[in-house]
Amino acid sequence: MNWDVALILTVGGLATGSVYLLAGLGLVLIFSVTRVVFVPFGDIAAFAALSLAAFETGTTPPTIGLVLTLASLAVVAELWQLMRRRELARMPRVLMVWGLLPALPCLAAWWVTGRNLPAIAGIVASILLVVPIAPLIARIALRPIADASVLVLLIASLALHFLLSGLGLLFFGPEGSRTHPLVAGATTLPGGFPVSMQVLLMIASAIVLSGLFYLLFERTLHGKALRATAINRVGARLVGIRPARTAALAYGGGSLLAGLIGVLIAPVTTIYYDSGFIIGLKAFVAAIIGGLASYPLTALGALAVGLVESFASFWSGALKDVFVFGTLIPVLLLRSLLASRIEEEEEEIDE
Repeated sequence: MNWDVALILTVGGLATGSVYLLAGLGLVLIFSVTRVVFVPFGDIAAFAALSLAAFETGTTPPTIGLVLTLASLAVVAELWQLMRRRELARMPRVLMVWGLLPALPCLAAWWVTGRNLPAIAGIVASILLVVPIAPLIARIALRPIADASVLVLLIASLALHFLLSGLGLLFFGPEGSRTHPLVAGATTLPGGFPVSMQVLLMIASAIVLSGLFYLLFERTLHGKALRATAINRVGARLVGIRPARTAALAYGGGSLLAGLIGVLIAPVTTIYYDSGFIIGLKAFVAAIIGGLASYPLTALGALAVGLVESFASFWSGALKDVFVFGTLIPVLLLRSLLASRIEEEEEEIDE
């Protein structure tokens, strides 16, 4: 391996790590607020990529049918709950929140389909189309068991992944798709090294979105409510913050990040209905490095995962995933040792 090859692998690793960074931030956001390891995160990213491919071919995205199906189930679940509580006066609000709002991006996507509009219209429509998916499936399957243990929530989340994969096969079919580059052309780095603009866009998007993520949590009221719920759910409830509302915001933010990831990776790899699982799994490795709590450590872990995958693929493409998931072993060992020390210190203080 010479320096040119190392530079190529580094740039590719940073681009891949940028995707894992965004996915890791979404996983940590959802887990910190809801205690759910949201396994279907990658599936939503894949649906966004497939929706963008459908827009480019001038066909109606099957995601519309998926979102409307989930919205119908969520409305039925809410109405059933209102009937049990005899609160039918809230029915219009339920129909608007769980029926009308998810239908709006579907209507926009249907209007965009087949029209000679700039490419940005299809990109925005693809992202907005998948935003309701996570809140809807959370309302249908996860909210009723919100007080269960983390293990039960993880099993339910894993079951939702397989359900979404089946729905993806039903709505999208087994064929894969790849879109046109969001940004065409290439540039030359100092030293005469060429880099495609698509790769630079992925890295720049990760940097900008991470900055916006920081500003959201530090400067906005909703961001502070999310932080408060993540730190202490009971305390947040006592000061008037509704955990159900913050959970919906967390799921919506996660869906938004998944949609952005989908349109970023759609031009660089062929996406199938089940391609999102491996993306979410590698992002989960980054989230584990961050302890499912620290956003900066998750970002560093994501970049490390991207670099490990890039260099491992150079040595052995068949074993690159082994190297990536193998990084969990020293991380978990280190965390277990640190946790033991913390517990010992707490016991000494109690004595």
